[in-house]
Amino acid sequence: MSRRLPLAEGEASRTVCARSLVRAGVDEETGEVLSQGVLVQRVGWCADLVAGMVGALISEHWNTADVEVLACGVDAGGRKLPSNAWMALRRLGWATAPEGVKVNDRIARMAQEQAGRALRSVKWRADVTAGVLATWPAEPRHRTHAEWEHVRASIPGGRHLPSSLIEGRTRQVVKFRAAHGRLPVDVFELEGVPKVPRMLLLAACDKQQATIERSETNRGRVLLRLQLPTRPDPRAYRDWTWVECPIILPPTVPPGAVLHLPTLRIAGGTVYADLAYSHPVPEARRAGHTVALGVDWGVNTLLSAGALRLDKDGRITALGAGAQFRAAGVLAEQHRLRRHSERLHAKADHYARLLGGRPDEHLTEQHEVLRSEIRLVSQRRQNLNNALAWAAARWAVDQAISARATVIYLEDLRSMEARGMGATLNTRLSQQVCGKISDRMRHLAAEHGVAVVTVPARNTSKHCPQCLSPLRHRKAPDKPTVAGWKWAICPNTSCGWQGDRDHGAWRRIAARGLTHQGKTVTDKTSEMLVRSVVDTLEAGAVVTPSTSNASRRDRSKTGPTRPRTSRPAPRRRRAPSPIRPHGRAGKRPEGHAPTDRTRLPRAAHRHQGVNTISTPTTAGHRPRGAALGAGFHLNAHATPPRWETIPETRSDSGSLS
Repeated sequence: MSRRLPLAEGEASRTVCARSLVRAGVDEETGEVLSQGVLVQRVGWCADLVAGMVGALISEHWNTADVEVLACGVDAGGRKLPSNAWMALRRLGWATAPEGVKVNDRIARMAQEQAGRALRSVKWRADVTAGVLATWPAEPRHRTHAEWEHVRASIPGGRHLPSSLIEGRTRQVVKFRAAHGRLPVDVFELEGVPKVPRMLLLAACDKQQATIERSETNRGRVLLRLQLPTRPDPRAYRDWTWVECPIILPPTVPPGAVLHLPTLRIAGGTVYADLAYSHPVPEARRAGHTVALGVDWGVNTLLSAGALRLDKDGRITALGAGAQFRAAGVLAEQHRLRRHSERLHAKADHYARLLGGRPDEHLTEQHEVLRSEIRLVSQRRQNLNNALAWAAARWAVDQAISARATVIYLEDLRSMEARGMGATLNTRLSQQVCGKISDRMRHLAAEHGVAVVTVPARNTSKHCPQCLSPLRHRKAPDKPTVAGWKWAICPNTSCGWQGDRDHGAWRRIAARGLTHQGKTVTDKTSEMLVRSVVDTLEAGAVVTPSTSNASRRDRSKTGPTRPRTSRPAPRRRRAPSPIRPHGRAGKRPEGHAPTDRTRLPRAAHRHQGVNTISTPTTAGHRPRGAALGAGFHLNAHATPPRWETIPETRSDSGSLS
């Protein structure tokens, strides 16, 4: 089976991973069908052997000198070290073998590959930690401007390093100092020897240990063959036998993709195969874009996005009013689980203090129950965050595809710290899954050749997208004198733009990305980004107002929305409402809602006017009406109205909900 991927012009090779379930296997020597439990046992024996060798290698070389030797890329003879980690470790003479058992050379390869990757990855963290320790400030949590410049200069590549990474490493050092009364020597003392996961990196092996072939009749099935031990402590090569494992591929794997040897993991009593495959995709460009999608991380909504076009004359125009991805229900459940997890942790800590090392069966049992409940809640939060990340990323990529955009511009929030919005809102913003959404967005956009570029987020919500004047933020369009953050109004009389704060932000983000295309770079993680804003280019990042007559017409609810017709019957009943027994005028039934209630489960308050985005008088989000069949009004969000005082040139003042 050929592992080379043929590429056409304008295509690029993309290697991704898909998780598959390994349900059973067949022992080739005996013909015995291995159940899932037996297969988990045999894979676990092999993973334990590899993990023991990996732990021994990492423990022996977990120091600054050995990591420097491996990171320099040159051996003692001056030759360049191979790119494969297991080959580099063998060139340096770093090897280990378990005592009392017999393993082949390919098992040692997997152990060396896993250990080499762990030792290579710690080099970057060692440099950051060394720079933080060498420039330890007088007040760690509040560095001065000079101290920030000093710490960035002491870290290789620290000029463009997000400040959140430096602050996170600083907090880790502060915690170590509080526990030990001194600063750590280096990252190896700060972190300690890492834990070794139980897995089999079959990619480091050849056909003497494992093979994978795709079925000729059914392209959705593959056959994985590998050698597994028949006992936990194999004494000879006869204790290793070949096992055939049929695997059903996920539907996301293309029929013509080139498959690679997977990584086997054990989770929840099941063997999973992280199957890597390569397939051709359209090549994403760093520059040369004319249609771009801007995505803003909102406070009220999770995502706000819209498309801009860069014309040949250099003008930038908006393609529509934009859209929003609202996940209020999911976020509410997420924060409810967070609060529940905090209460469980507080109870568990209280039980731990009560135990205090004393044997108490009842308290110990209660403590274990709490710990198991914490694990279940954490797993539920993780699943919810993953589902939300995939849904938001899929929505953003679909917006780009529908607008025929070739690039998605995101604001870089890696250094964002939520402050000044209250303890509750600050916590919610800090625990949003922005990083997961960005990663999923890059993964999905690469399938269609759409580039994902991060741009600096400074002043994207502060300046007007049409004239770059500082905006005035108000609570709502019908409350122009009440300070807030939801609605933005441009004070420039010649511009007069106003609209949702987040919709102005995505215009600024997309315009900034289009004007800074020539400054787009690719970092060491293969992510595209614009590192800094150039004033001369930023001056041209303005959105030209649309002059379409269709967009300038009044859309306010000041009259009937349907044209007058010669209907034979009136639109409303002219019969009076039924009289209630109480003597008051009654009301007509609403849908399937029962009429014998003293209070109908209406979803909106009775005196609601056209000011639909102002603060409602009802307290909290209580979907009684939707639950009891009286409608979905509590879950509906109206588009902000157009007021008569808004000039016709303000064509982009509405927001799309």
